[in-house]
Amino acid sequence: MKHLTLTTATALVITTLAMTGPALAGQCPNSMAAIDEALAANPQISAEQTAEVLKLRGEGEAQHASGKHTEALANLAMAKDILGLK
Repeated sequence: MKHLTLTTATALVITTLAMTGPALAGQCPNSMAAIDEALAANPQISAEQTAEVLKLRGEGEAQHASGKHTEALANLAMAKDILGLK
């Protein structure tokens, strides 16, 4: 009985991860587009903040491309925070 429960729990975790991966992957391009749009509007932030946004956006894009969507979203969220985006 314990083996069956562990197997069921493992299958549930794998299924959940398989379903959330694509959902997270879809959020990355939207976040990058929002950052690009905000940067194109010449935001009232310092040169240092602009450099940090560009760095975080670049890291987020690279992480997205390598399948690290959770990390990508974290970096993109930091960039959006600097820009004052939700």
